[in-house]
Amino acid sequence: MLEDLLSGAWQSVVFGIVGVGLMAAGFGLVDLLTPGKLRDLIWVRRNANAGLLLAANQLGVAGIVFTAILTSYHDFAKGLASTVLFGLIGLGIMALAFVVLDLLTPGKLGEVVCSDEPHPVAKVSAASHFGAALIVCACIA
Repeated sequence: MLEDLLSGAWQSVVFGIVGVGLMAAGFGLVDLLTPGKLRDLIWVRRNANAGLLLAANQLGVAGIVFTAILTSYHDFAKGLASTVLFGLIGLGIMALAFVVLDLLTPGKLGEVVCSDEPHPVAKVSAASHFGAALIVCACIA
């Protein structure tokens, strides 16, 4: 009983570290897709558009990690590998969704999202990011 508890706690720590690492990669992805430094846009300029896009990205990555862990193999190593794999696939699909939306809309999506004026495209872009993550979640389950 105690051994199972300690094993579960250890696995939670490892999955948590992997999840936070994937969320950090998600931050890096949004930073790469948008002009300027994301931390300045959100924390200094208090840009709501960039904040919304990052929030959708972080929730999307967390949803993918959650789904991968929930449906994880009983083998810890396989479950961890699938979490990393699907997390990276999710980041790629979210980036693809951003690029496709950028191609379908006028102007440069990253510049519009980083504008200090609230813009409806931020909501569309955030929904596209989160929707892409949900697609990956469905593929896991």
